[in-house]
Amino acid sequence: MKTLDFFRAACLAMLCIFAPFAFAAEVPQNTTEQTVMLDINQADAASIASALEGIGPAKAKEIVAYREMFGSFRTLDELLEVPGVGAVTLEKNLSRILIQGN
Repeated sequence: MKTLDFFRAACLAMLCIFAPFAFAAEVPQNTTEQTVMLDINQADAASIASALEGIGPAKAKEIVAYREMFGSFRTLDELLEVPGVGAVTLEKNLSRILIQGN
């Protein structure tokens, strides 16, 4: 019986010691990284590729080509008209894209 009590006490002690570390992993950490805002109507392909998540050099060139063919983007949803730019990619980058420079 005393072995069981010791085991319970040891488990409780370990829980008290390590529980704060388990919850600390869930707390978002402050980051000093700032989101780069990109004017999609003025940026060149290299800037687009480096600033937007999920957009590589080839897709960035397509965005620029689409803009040159059809004119400046008036809304963010117009980016969905560029082949290969989907809703998930747009959602990831909403906080990074500005519509200016019409």
